[in-house]
Order: sequence, then structure tokens, then C-alpha cells
Amino acid sequence: MKKQYDIVGNRKKFFIFSAVLIVFILLFSVIFGVEMDIQFKGGAMLTYSYTGELDISAVQKDIESTLGSNVTLQTGSSIASDAQTLTISMPGTQTVETATVEALSVRLEENYSDNSFRQLSLNNVDPTIGKEFFAKSIVAVVAASLLILVYIAVRFKKIGGWPAGSMAVVALVHDLIVVYGVFVVMRIPLNGNFIAALLTILGYSINDTVVIYDRVRENRQLYGNSMDFATLVNNSINQSLRRSINTTISTLLALGTVCVVSVVFGLDSIFTFAFPLIIGMISGVYSTICIAGPLWVEWELHKKAKPRKKKA
Repeated sequence: MKKQYDIVGNRKKFFIFSAVLIVFILLFSVIFGVEMDIQFKGGAMLTYSYTGELDISAVQKDIESTLGSNVTLQTGSSIASDAQTLTISMPGTQTVETATVEALSVRLEENYSDNSFRQLSLNNVDPTIGKEFFAKSIVAVVAASLLILVYIAVRFKKIGGWPAGSMAVVALVHDLIVVYGVFVVMRIPLNGNFIAALLTILGYSINDTVVIYDRVRENRQLYGNSMDFATLVNNSINQSLRRSINTTISTLLALGTVCVVSVVFGLDSIFTFAFPLIIGMISGVYSTICIAGPLWVEWELHKKAKPRKKKA
């Protein structure tokens, strides 16, 4: 007989751990602030390719004197060639005109002729458009969560659909906050990767939760009311435990490989998507096993314990 883990019996420990984690993330956000990428708050982003070694501090001074503002520089490398990339970010309300970019390009070519600077791209984002894009992205995440709630409620209506769906969404919100926390704690600016990671975790985590809920439904049909709900959910979680963990490990191995490659080749845009996704996957399997089902049990126990009003 396989070992049974009393996950439901220890649910309050999991709830406390998750609550402390969420409070930490929110306090960290308030104290240290949240960095927003140009995609969401507006500004300009210039990308150049170059070769050889580069004196970043000297280049930054030249760039700031030409553009007339503080800039953030980020270097990277290309898999396709030996050239490296230099990304110049000007967040806020500032945009860059073509003439200014041409003047900067000329200056870089003159002062750093050995580095063979070549402009690759220029992106200007209006602050208003950036805020609208961020708002629409959040609406997409909220809409997806609501649709998941309805889907769970309808699919599992015979065993308490709406409470089951609500607890699944609470577990999803837990995962989304954890992914958000990775961006905030690591000081990664919120950008398109952030929204993509949230939507990916939504789909991944709910799939795991549905598997366990399906097992709860099957066991309810098998045992009827002869088994109390807490035991029923705990057994269902244990029966699905190996499948959930093995699936997550397989996914993590693939994402881990992507992370290693992105670090080796300096592909920051890939790393800032893959690493938060890894943490989100871990959070997803944790919330599926330790939050969604146990929280559903807590709801049902609270409902039974609540005294019913007697009819007059």
C-alpha cells in the first residue's frame, strides 16, 4: 500500500506559509517599489550591435550627453553571430527623434570605431499607450481567471461546483502573486514577459487542479457518502500526487535548460521569462496539492459547522 500523506490534515500550516509569503511580497512591493518596463510606462528603447570590449561607463556618459537624460544600459550577446548588443532604455515620458538617434550613431562610430556600432532598432512608446496596454493585459488575466471559475463550476457542479471553482481561482491568484513576487524581488521590470508568464501559469496550474478534482469526483461516485469529504479529498490528492510531481519535474527540466542557455549567451529577455516561469510552476504544483483541495475542504467544514436558521 502506498504511503498516504495527510495533506488536508496539515492544511492550516500550508495556509499560514502561503499567507506569510504573500504578505512578504506585498510589503516588498510597497517598500522597494515596482519597476515597470518601457512597454507599460512609456519611453524609448534603442538597440545597437557592437564587437570587442566596451567601456560601459564611458559609453554611458557619451549617450547621456547626446540624449540629454539619464539612461539605462543593458548588454547581451547574439547566438547567431559574434556581435554583442547594447540596449539603451529611456523610461518615462521621453521619446527619441530620428535626428537625435542619427547624431548618437555618428558619435558612437567616431568615438568607438573599433567596436563597429550599428543601430538595430528604435522603439518609442507613448506613456498613455503603455498604460492602456498594461490595463488591457491585466483585464486579460482577470477575464481568464473568471472563465476558469465558470468552467470549474459547470464541470464539477455535481460535487459542489462553485466552491470548487472559487478555491481553484484562489490557488491561481496565489500562483500569480508568486510570479509577480519573482519580478519584484529580482528587480525585473514588469513587461510583456510578465503577462505571458501569468497566462502560462494560469493554464498550467488549472490543468493540474482539474486532474485532482476529477479524481475527487470519481471517488465520490465510488464511495458515495460513506467517506467524509476531508478524507475523500486527501485520498484523491495522494492518488494524483506522483502524476502532478512527475509532470512538473519534466517541465522544470526543460525550463531549466532554457535558463542555463539564456545565462550562458546573455539572453536576458529569455531568462526573465523562463526563470519566473520555473518558480510559477513550482508554486502551481504546490497550490494544486496544498491549497486548492484543502481550502475546498475548509469551506465545506465551515459550511457544515455554521448553524442553520430554524424555520418559524
